[in-house]
Amino acid sequence: MKTTLCALSFLCATAAFGQSASVLSNVPQPMVMPDHVQRAEEHGMRPFDNLRGESNYSYAQGEQPLTDFGTGKVEVPLGDVARAYRKEKANKKAGTAVFTN
Repeated sequence: MKTTLCALSFLCATAAFGQSASVLSNVPQPMVMPDHVQRAEEHGMRPFDNLRGESNYSYAQGEQPLTDFGTGKVEVPLGDVARAYRKEKANKKAGTAVFTN
């Protein structure tokens, strides 16, 4: 009983000390936002910068037929690959093992 009363009084004293400590001031302070004067002003855009260097680069707009782009790599379907593998495995001659004593 005495230890419980001692522990309870210790906890109450700790809580009272925590409330009475002057960690934060109770005087309100307005929030100050930093000013960025250069970002808020209106200014001209950056001049054009050619990423390809000084080479002559031209482009055109419009539709182009699909044949102008060439043919891509023709992929063999996975089912055909599996069938060919199965047929190759079936036609493969089984190994013969000869045991001599």
